[in-house]
Amino acid sequence: METKNKITGNDLIQLGFRQGKWMKDAITHINKNQLDQKQMETYLKQFKSPDPIALHVKPVDFSINIKAENDLEKDNVFKVVNSMQTLMKTPTLVDGAIMPDACPTGPDGTIPVGGVAVAKNAIHPGMHSADICCSVMLTDFGKADPKAILDAAHASTHFGPGGRDRENQFRFPDELLDAFESNRLIGDKDMIKMARAHLGTQGDGNHFLFVGQSKKTGNTMMITHHGSRGPGARLYTKGMKIAERFRKELSPDTMKQNAWIPFNTEEGQTYWEALQVIRQWTKTNHEVLHNAVAETLDIEIENRYWNEHNFVFKDGDLFYHAKGATPLDAKFMPDITGPRLIPLNMSEPVLIVEGDTTKSNLGFAPHGAGRNISRTQHRKSKTGTIMQIFKEETKGLDVRFFSKEIDITELPSAYKNAQTVRNQMEEYGLGKVIDQVMPYGCIMAGDWQKNAPWRIKRDKKKQRNRK
Repeated sequence: METKNKITGNDLIQLGFRQGKWMKDAITHINKNQLDQKQMETYLKQFKSPDPIALHVKPVDFSINIKAENDLEKDNVFKVVNSMQTLMKTPTLVDGAIMPDACPTGPDGTIPVGGVAVAKNAIHPGMHSADICCSVMLTDFGKADPKAILDAAHASTHFGPGGRDRENQFRFPDELLDAFESNRLIGDKDMIKMARAHLGTQGDGNHFLFVGQSKKTGNTMMITHHGSRGPGARLYTKGMKIAERFRKELSPDTMKQNAWIPFNTEEGQTYWEALQVIRQWTKTNHEVLHNAVAETLDIEIENRYWNEHNFVFKDGDLFYHAKGATPLDAKFMPDITGPRLIPLNMSEPVLIVEGDTTKSNLGFAPHGAGRNISRTQHRKSKTGTIMQIFKEETKGLDVRFFSKEIDITELPSAYKNAQTVRNQMEEYGLGKVIDQVMPYGCIMAGDWQKNAPWRIKRDKKKQRNRK
């Protein structure tokens, strides 16, 4: 190729270079300095991309801590294992596991709920998902009246979309604000505004506020379940965009949902630090709700502990991506203060567990009961009115929906059999139950979309058009 003619981007692409931000400056340099062929080749060596990192030819071995006990579960387990096998061809992965509550989510090759994937020097945003640091916190309120706790909690919590208006926001800790502002991924004004508004909110779906009594002590305990809300979802979106840029450069054959950010890069360090801030925000989000109940009733807190089950845990150069898996090993939680929590469904006790790390559990336990079928399939499988179904499945419990609309896809029948999960926990060595919080009642978002503003507006428009 003669360099007396002006070099273009197409020329560089034909030479085997990948398009990138560097190309514009390189073209300017080559043309301005009229580099000859040899000089140009020497100069361009610095921009030569490494050979693409290939997928593993065979899936990396992973532990299967689940078995099917009926035809419905056979289909679920088949899909979970299949998806995990595809996932484990991702070049960064070195180990993995699936738990008894595992269920598929997304296309083949997507980490299932109840999955653990261990990567070397890599963070995969898609493997912790948008609900970063989804977690549970327990507060022991001693001999307090369960109904009083649930009533006070109902008055102070917030479920559904959006956040709190300025008049009802909790105080945002100064140290948390400093942490947000010090990280470029989460330090913008819109992110901080959302972090303030969403503090003290629980979202929707399977998130809950549960009140019950310890089987061992009789003490009343409150447990909240939620993730990092808007701030976490926004960080996830940014992380996926960063990971996609690296995927195109490093491993184009890797599935988009399994793209990664190399930890030993500026982007990797920044994302990891942002994850820790989001973790602290989420813990604070639990704390403000629990503290509000204590302050409302003027009662003392006897004990408190928490654990996330949707996060990335670091051990040396290994990153354990838990998509709905409870960490048993203390090395994963720097602020560990007690045992771990595994909720099952609103009519079952929340399990308080501890356990040892084994080769097959990788230091994790299930995070709940999981599902065998989708919400839509469950809804179609039920007969009777919504109220009839609700009363039958919540008999003896004080179950409330914040939106005042029952969501039958969160009733006990929507989940796997709780006893099956417990039996498989014991069989596979996935934590020992040391206490149970027996259910009194709970609060969930409910079917808030039924009366969502957009739906009301649409229905009114339909009514006008019929006239």
